[in-house]
Amino acid sequence: MATQSNEPLPDGYQLNNYTIEKLLSSGGFSIVYLGRDEVGAPVAIKEYLPAALVIRVDGAEVKINSDENLAVFRHGLKCFFEEGRSLATISHPNIVRVENFFRANETVYMVMQYVRGRTLQFHIQRHRHEFTDSFVRRLFTHLLNGLREVHANKLLHLDIKPANIYITMEGSPVLLDFGAARQALNADAPRLRPMYTAGYAAPEQYRNQEHLGPWSDIYGIGATMYTCVAGVHPQPASEREKGDQMVPIRELARDTYSSELLDIIECCLKLDHLERPQTAFELQRALMKGVAEVREVAEMDPDLAASTFSGRLKRTLNKKIF
Repeated sequence: MATQSNEPLPDGYQLNNYTIEKLLSSGGFSIVYLGRDEVGAPVAIKEYLPAALVIRVDGAEVKINSDENLAVFRHGLKCFFEEGRSLATISHPNIVRVENFFRANETVYMVMQYVRGRTLQFHIQRHRHEFTDSFVRRLFTHLLNGLREVHANKLLHLDIKPANIYITMEGSPVLLDFGAARQALNADAPRLRPMYTAGYAAPEQYRNQEHLGPWSDIYGIGATMYTCVAGVHPQPASEREKGDQMVPIRELARDTYSSELLDIIECCLKLDHLERPQTAFELQRALMKGVAEVREVAEMDPDLAASTFSGRLKRTLNKKIF
């Protein structure tokens, strides 16, 4: 089905208690704006706007482009709203904070913490040659702290990729842009263009929705680590199931990466979800085995270990990167 290009809200638009400052990004599912709250603090505002279902040519309100899409749009809207409600209960330094969510203009908005920094995708494109075995281990061990909190709240991310991981100015990774509502539209409206990211989506995201679980996010973590090491994403899982021609990570990795880390990446990318690590904690423990000094600190003081990770990340991603 062809999709139209929806107009974003204009700069300066007053949205409840927030002022739209400028467009940050636009995709087939949503639009993200930089906004300001009542005291002028920056926030990121995400607008539910699936381009295949609704249209906004002028003004602010969105309209269904076809009567047959009304039920699908409303279901996605409900999932987006419930996702915002659930995320608002999570407070963790490695997860983007949801500060508010509300209905307006016949759709839903999610107000989130505005994260200053650069995406991991940016760092891969510009500074991948600086990545080391220990850096990759520390980065994802730190990120998995946040993912464990997500899973503990019975949520899944379902869109883990370099573009959805921010490295803050303080050197801490933050996971943002959850995709559970998009996944709901995929499941309930197969005629729509898929809304997952090829190369990072687990095979069960293309089918067998009942097999979704923490291991699905583990696949996304593995694919992202693969990209950190190789500079390219792995072959999409849907293609791998037809004929697995994914280039082994060992053929693309520099010899500075350990066999143990490459084994972990390969394990995370198993097509059979039962062969992957089943929890974020299980993967985290495997990664920490290669960071002996931090593991020893963690056994004595988990909070100190977290600060050690952050400090080392900040030193690795030095000021010239930003």
